[in-house]
Amino acid sequence: MSNAGQLLFARLEGGEQLTEEERALLGQVREVVRQRIEPRAERLDVEGKFPWESMRDLNSLGLNGVFIPAEHGGAGFSYTCYLWLVHEISRGCASTGVTWATNYHAIAPVIEFGTEEQKRRFLPVILDGGLGALAITEQTGGSDATAMRTSLRPDGQKVVVSGEKVFITSGDVADLYLVFGKWSELGGGKAALSALVMEKGTEGLSVVRKEDKLGHRASSTVALRFEECRVPRANLLCGPGDGRRILLGALNRSRPSVAAQALGIARAAFDDAVAYVNQREQFGQRLVDFQGVQFELADLAARLVSVQALMVHVARLVDAGEPDLGIEASALKLLASDLAADAAGQNVQLHGGYGYIRPSKAERLFRDAKLTQIWEGANELHRANIGRAFRERRE
Repeated sequence: MSNAGQLLFARLEGGEQLTEEERALLGQVREVVRQRIEPRAERLDVEGKFPWESMRDLNSLGLNGVFIPAEHGGAGFSYTCYLWLVHEISRGCASTGVTWATNYHAIAPVIEFGTEEQKRRFLPVILDGGLGALAITEQTGGSDATAMRTSLRPDGQKVVVSGEKVFITSGDVADLYLVFGKWSELGGGKAALSALVMEKGTEGLSVVRKEDKLGHRASSTVALRFEECRVPRANLLCGPGDGRRILLGALNRSRPSVAAQALGIARAAFDDAVAYVNQREQFGQRLVDFQGVQFELADLAARLVSVQALMVHVARLVDAGEPDLGIEASALKLLASDLAADAAGQNVQLHGGYGYIRPSKAERLFRDAKLTQIWEGANELHRANIGRAFRERRE
């Protein structure tokens, strides 16, 4: 890419909005991704193997400590820094990006809502390189997460968990699970939603199956079964019925994270397309010399920097403690994931037949991009969320 093209992205991706320490870490991560993680992404995708090597590379930089508060032994870096890290890791390997990001998704509610005793018990597990899983989705409730049926039944100083969850990232390798269900004594509505932390090895917790996915094939996704799992009541976050506000808070932070992942995939597809059209010749000239190709690149580049700027804006709102981010989070996730799908699709188109053949980077990114339009709420849900915000109330 020419200097002029690099400059278009440089001011945002240079991390001027970060502290000096955060910028230094982002630079280290970029190097590790470029030298170690990206080169093995294709092999891991083909083999469908969990990215243990890549996770060890990230943990060697202490990356799990980024989002752990300083008073609990972490770095306490900003949410803005976290999103840029997700972007950079996903740019090299989407499977590794979603695996690392899921650790934050699972532990952030403990950081925000947990007691000091819960933080002392659970945060060191992630800080030391452990893996977290967020158990929300069920067969009866995908985008409508509140339709879940998993039961949390109090029994003295224990809570008995019964039910099943599907599409759980890292569910077979996690050390901690943040499980959402409905408190049996509060009925079956939204007011019964509750959340607790379940630890690896809990009796009755089992993996039903591991999914064979279209994309993100090195990221593990499983169905889980809870058969009368007895969990200490001390693991309950807040109280019975507090799960809805915990869930909404978690989604308002995980959806921008999905957007960061999508932007990483989009940037990788864009870079792959630029490299290809600069070396591929047809009819006696490089593809990049055709004005139609230049227009396609221009549109993608403009959308990339625009959505990246929105990501920085949303991240700053989170860092400032803004409590109501639902619309901004939906807008960011929607725009970023649609861009990822478009950029990956255009990259395949520009590669022609070579982009349709496996294994190729273009083909892999095309498969990886699709998930970002589906998970953490399908994009149709986010359009509905945004659209409802403009309804005028009638007395």
